[in-house]
Order: sequence, then structure tokens, then C-alpha cells
Amino acid sequence: MSSLMSRTGVALEMIKWEHSIFALPFALTGAVLAAGGWPKVSVFLWIVVCMVSARTAAMAFNRLADAELDAANPRTAARAIPAGALSKGFVGGFVAVSAVVFFLGAAMLNRLSLELAPAALGVVLVYSYMKRVTRWSHLVLGLALGIAPSAAWIAVRGSFDPRIAVLTLAVILWVGGFDILYACQDFEHDRRVGLNSVPQSFGIEGAFWMARVMHFMMILVLLWLVELFGLGKIATVGIGAVTGLLIYEHAIISPKDLRRMNAAFFTLNGVISVVLFVFVATDVLLSR
Repeated sequence: MSSLMSRTGVALEMIKWEHSIFALPFALTGAVLAAGGWPKVSVFLWIVVCMVSARTAAMAFNRLADAELDAANPRTAARAIPAGALSKGFVGGFVAVSAVVFFLGAAMLNRLSLELAPAALGVVLVYSYMKRVTRWSHLVLGLALGIAPSAAWIAVRGSFDPRIAVLTLAVILWVGGFDILYACQDFEHDRRVGLNSVPQSFGIEGAFWMARVMHFMMILVLLWLVELFGLGKIATVGIGAVTGLLIYEHAIISPKDLRRMNAAFFTLNGVISVVLFVFVATDVLLSR
């Protein structure tokens, strides 16, 4: 039992489960918009279960699929599987358990959530292979996180509204942009082993410009969201705060200096998702 607990702890560290903060606030934003306020506690809890379990399955599957690639990359060679801390069999079982929990959570929400669960899980798992076939894998990752608000809407309403797809588009642009920046760290490795990415295809300078354009477009899409849902000044101020955080993110790294990439990628992007949720949720709750 102690060995199982120890390996589970290593697995949770491997997938950085705490980074669920990236997509979870966007899912909760979708839930609040769908409910026109705070959703039922049971719905809220099952949305959290689905979000965390789906991301856990996706990240563990990614580590499993990329085990050989990680071993060949100095930046990732110390990860659990290439370092020998976890076996592929254990990680495969971890993926399976997480998937079962995800389907259970979807079943507890409503019929449409359960019917769409296989497609949703397929999207988040297939990302692991995209870098092998296309330079636009960053947008597939964006879609994997971006379906969260649309899925949360369905969880609350049991139906789909095209308006929430605008928030999905915003997340795709946001994630795609910061993942392009993060991939700049592996520019030399990706070129050497033949993996695809925007930095590999367009160079680091070109990648930075593409990320800037995506993040600018994200802000425009969020302003569109405000109009579609009739949100007010509080939500608009929140988008202003997100804009400032994105500007700061791009200011602390450059094509010639990637040393603060982890701060830009992990810390700031986690703050961005929380800030947007807090401002949009406050706007919705105060306007009821």
C-alpha cells in the first residue's frame, strides 16, 4: 500500500496536477454564464471532477506517449518514466483510472455530457501525437483546454449554445499563443529529432510574433464575449487586467532571453485564468 501511495504521489507530481488551474477557471466561467449565476453545488462539484480527471488522464497519457522523446531531450530527461521512477504499466493504469472517473463524472451530470464524453477525452488524448504530424499542435492543445467552457455549459444546461463557443475560441488562442512561446525552449531539440512546432517552422522570432498576434486576437474575442452575453463594466475591467498580464508576460521573455519562461508560462497564465473567472463571475452575480 505504501508503495502504491508513493508511486501515486510521483504520478501526481509528474502530471503537475496543480496546473489544472489553467483550464478549470474557464470551465467555471462557462458554468456561471450557463446558469446566469452560481450553478448548483452538485453540478459544480461534478464539473470539477470531470475537469481534473480529464486533465490527469491527458497529462499522464502524454508522458506515456512521449517517454522516448522525453528521454532524448535534456530538458525532460528527468521526468518520471525516462528516469525510471514510474513504469509505463503503472502510468497506463493511472490513465485508465482517471478516464473511468471522468466518465463517471459525465454520467452524473446529464445525458448529453455522457454522450459527448468519449469525443472530449479523445481530443485531450490525441494532442500527445500532434507534434509528430503538424506544426499546429499548439492549437490542438488549445482546443483540448478550450472545450472546457463549452463542456461546462452543457453540464449545466444539458444543451449547447453557440455563444459559448466564443469563449472556447478565446481559450484556443490563449493556450496556442503561450504554448508556442513554451516550445521555443525545445527549438534545437525539435529540429534535431524532426518534431513539428511553430518555432521549428518559423524560427523563434517568428514564433514570438505569432504568439503576440494570437494573444491580441484573444482579447478581441473576449470583448466579443462581453457583447454576446450582455456583460458589464466589471467583466470589461477583468479583460483589461488580462490584457495587462499578457503584456507583462511578453515583456519578461524575448527571443534572445527565455530564462523566465517558467514564470511566464506557469505563474502568469494561472493568474490570467483566475482573474478572468473572478471578474466575469462577479459581473454575472451582481447583475442578477
